[in-house]
Amino acid sequence: MTALDVTDPATGAVFASAPVCTAAELDATIAAAAAAAPGWAALPVDERRARLRACGAALADAAEEVAALLSREQGKPLAAARAEVDLSSSWFGHTADLPGTDEEVDAGSGASVVIGRVPHGVVAAIAPSNFPIILAVCKIAPALLAGNAVVVKPSPETPLATLRTVELLAPHLPPGVLSVVSGDHALGKALTTHPGIDMVSFTGSVGTGQAIAEQAAGRLLPVVLELGGNDAAVVLPGADVTALAPALFAGAMVNSGQFCAAVKRIYVSGAQAGELVTALAKLAEEAVVGAGSDPATEYGPLVSRAQLDRVSALVDEAAAAGARVVTGGARLPRPGWFYPPTVVTDLPPGTDLELEEQFGPVIPVIAYDDLDEAIARANGTRYGLGASLWGDAEQARALAARLVCGTVWINTHGALRHDTPFGGVRNSGAGVEYGWWGLLEYTRIKVVHELHQEG
Repeated sequence: MTALDVTDPATGAVFASAPVCTAAELDATIAAAAAAAPGWAALPVDERRARLRACGAALADAAEEVAALLSREQGKPLAAARAEVDLSSSWFGHTADLPGTDEEVDAGSGASVVIGRVPHGVVAAIAPSNFPIILAVCKIAPALLAGNAVVVKPSPETPLATLRTVELLAPHLPPGVLSVVSGDHALGKALTTHPGIDMVSFTGSVGTGQAIAEQAAGRLLPVVLELGGNDAAVVLPGADVTALAPALFAGAMVNSGQFCAAVKRIYVSGAQAGELVTALAKLAEEAVVGAGSDPATEYGPLVSRAQLDRVSALVDEAAAAGARVVTGGARLPRPGWFYPPTVVTDLPPGTDLELEEQFGPVIPVIAYDDLDEAIARANGTRYGLGASLWGDAEQARALAARLVCGTVWINTHGALRHDTPFGGVRNSGAGVEYGWWGLLEYTRIKVVHELHQEG
């Protein structure tokens, strides 16, 4: 294979191609990164901060061009693509503003101890197809600030905007410090297992993340793995479900449900389930689904035929098991990978639509008899990325500790910040991203302990 076909998910037709990196090219790219890394790490940190700010400005200047590529290959509305590029450009500035990582220990008289942080060397940064630019930049920016060289690999579904982004950033960095390679999943394995790689930062599927962890274990290679989630939203008894419905719907439908921290299932008391289902179904029926290039579009297609098939199969299996599809529930009869906002209820316990991450525009609404049951079912999957509690804030704060996940939101969901760490437990991954805590992942500790000589 010499070229990677890129499909427009709004039409299902190939519209471009991307290069496929060969084994020799990968070797050369990693060798160049390894050669460049020491000099980059030796630069004063303020110089690296300045280079990051220049990268952010370069991306901002080309925002319209990159957003158009992103919308075409990923399917999201053009306005959402612009927002992603804008966030990505600002992320360089936020990262450049992070405080230093060295600490000094009070060792008493006659000694000094400095806990320093040094870069790993060459970082492999692998980004997924749902938010290709921001999820690459969230790895690139802290890795560079820490003094690493970075080799980026985008998803084979969405390589174009990432290729262009790195092309825009590279002139503001020394040669070899930032590179990008494109290709299929075999290239991803070749990158993560390459002996010249010193750390892997990966966002994507559980299966691939587990494989990377197993491969890394042989070399004791540090990894950061963000592997998605199956986030539960628990609506507390007595909450105003009609008032909450728009926020719950929006939290589930971000990027047509293709968001690791989207609401993937909702638990509500049996007495209020019908009211919430009705409100959510109305919102689903009113939603505008279409091509990302149409300004009227609120929700675009799924990124690939494979993802469309997965979502369809999960809903069909739930319906066959006795669940009730209230609205939606079948792919739209048009070209492209379109699936409508779908509300499903009355799921039998153990249904995959509840237990697995569907990564699509589907909202399972599950009634509970008491809060203990709701919390148990919210915790009852292999995931542990995020969860939310809706209703009385005091009651929600008391329940937050019982949810097994990396982030608990109260009366909101999926609110990610540049100054707040984000990561999961269980099969949702290892390590964190964002903020100072994310920056530390791209470093290793190096202690300098000095005994002062008398006289």
